[in-house]
Amino acid sequence: MTDIAAPDAPTTGAENVVWDLSILYAGIDDPAIESDIEKSLALAEAFAQKYRGRVKDLTAAELAEAAEEQDAVYDLAIHLSNYASLLYSTDTTDQQYGALLQKTEEFFSELSQKILFFGLEWKAVAEDTAKARLNDPEIAIYAHAFESDLRYKPYTLSEPEEQILVDKAVTGRNAWARLFTQITSSMRFDYRGEKLNQSQIFKLGYDTDRSVRLDAANAITTTLNENSMQTTFIFNVLAADKASEDKRRGYPSWISSRNLSNKAPDAVVEALVQAITANYDIVQRHYRLKQTLLGLDGLYEYDRYAPLPIAAGGRDYAWSEARDIVIKAYGAFSSKLGEVVERFFNENWIHAALLPNKRGGAFASPSTPSTHPFVFLNYTGKGRDVSTLAHELGHGVHMYLSGEKQPISYYYTPLTTAEMASVFGEMLVFDDLLNAEPDPAARLSMQANKLEDSFATVFRQTSMNRFEHSYHTARRTEGELSTARLNEIWLETQRAMFGDSVTLREEYGIWWSYIPHFLHTPGYVYAYSFGELLVLALFSLYQKRGAEFVPQYLEVLGAGDSDYPENILAKAGVNLSDPNFWNEGLQLLSAQVDREEALAKEVFPDKF
Repeated sequence: MTDIAAPDAPTTGAENVVWDLSILYAGIDDPAIESDIEKSLALAEAFAQKYRGRVKDLTAAELAEAAEEQDAVYDLAIHLSNYASLLYSTDTTDQQYGALLQKTEEFFSELSQKILFFGLEWKAVAEDTAKARLNDPEIAIYAHAFESDLRYKPYTLSEPEEQILVDKAVTGRNAWARLFTQITSSMRFDYRGEKLNQSQIFKLGYDTDRSVRLDAANAITTTLNENSMQTTFIFNVLAADKASEDKRRGYPSWISSRNLSNKAPDAVVEALVQAITANYDIVQRHYRLKQTLLGLDGLYEYDRYAPLPIAAGGRDYAWSEARDIVIKAYGAFSSKLGEVVERFFNENWIHAALLPNKRGGAFASPSTPSTHPFVFLNYTGKGRDVSTLAHELGHGVHMYLSGEKQPISYYYTPLTTAEMASVFGEMLVFDDLLNAEPDPAARLSMQANKLEDSFATVFRQTSMNRFEHSYHTARRTEGELSTARLNEIWLETQRAMFGDSVTLREEYGIWWSYIPHFLHTPGYVYAYSFGELLVLALFSLYQKRGAEFVPQYLEVLGAGDSDYPENILAKAGVNLSDPNFWNEGLQLLSAQVDREEALAKEVFPDKF
């Protein structure tokens, strides 16, 4: 069979779009890697010698000084680990890249153990003393960092226990997650005599030919089933590992640690999930309409992303077109953002080329404030790839602006607000293109595609949150789960979303097994829903306020993690405490389905 994972002929113009990592290191053999590891460990050791046993007696000014020194330690250490991770993502089968990744993980574990004491000693400070330090102006910008760290006090273990958990994660949780990445990245899908990688096979789900979509879906199912023994075991191991740590720390539920990290109270997350699951009918309305427009007797899971029968809706985009579209949209909103986005292209901060063993999907990596972010995607030229580019560059500009304003302590935002700028970037591109399109048929196609993107972000991610909830709960109450049991949970939570609007075949049950978020970042997925509904509110404010909204939004992005999300977003006029907040966003999505239905009747009157 022919392996076409790395085609020779250029097809999109993105074949040579690879990042330049020289700001980090000159190459995998750069001697600076080893010297920086030694320097980082020496800095950590010096930090420990200076502050161990003294935290309870430090003044507010001394705490701020210590925080600055700790930032310097982490800046260099993350510089190292980020380089290894970025290299590895481009070829997960390269043994040198894998060895460097493992080396930096072991190094980071050793470094973290050296300075763990500082946070532990701070959380052990008497309550009245801690309060006095936090209220002292001399603690300067670090007040929030120290205050928010105290939220972990009830779930913190002794220093030896914390060190063991950090140490064993390298050969435990992190190792299993890496193995999963290697397995899924090296999977090949047998499609009509050709061997395709993940990015190529999933692209066929958007083909106009139903037989192509069906054969691609069956090829995915076959390969996922062939690897199910390994993936099922990894899912069980990591669920058990999380259950063990949650129990030892005293977290009340499987999601509690993620909510704490996201600075999102359990009640807020529960309200979000309940509001979305109560509105699954919005999804079902769209897919019933899609079935009518496609003229099918029934819609199956492999039809979900079928393009509408509109010539204007299915064209591909060359990389140069995608670049121009995204730069123009960001620049029209803010010249500052436009300039930052252009730097990603001009200075080679993006990796878009398709490579045989490249990790699937897309992400933005913040790196450190002393360097710059990077964007990773697998560009195939489809319209959704343009949206993905806009999405990841939204992350990129968020990271860039945060790095301009904040120290490393506040550089990395909680996952909930991390999705804000990315989804907003998608909205900018979509709104720009929609307003410029005079053809009702093309607008219908664009609206349908945008709705499906929104559904993937809001509803599908929430249905995956429900899968995670059931999967972790079942693992804790039933013991090790079989592939069939995981399939059952997946189908149950997916069918709840689609209702009778899409038929999910039993074969679709195995499709949980390629999704990395469940393992790399348990509990992550609801952050997408949070971010999308938040952006709908922000975009509505932008449309109402116009230019005066722009500096408020940039201030929010520049704030990074320097305060709680509700306080940061209040600067842009968003009230996360409003119980109607989530429903307002869902009503906007429902209104978009109304517009889709009206356009459909205008373009295809004979179908109604």
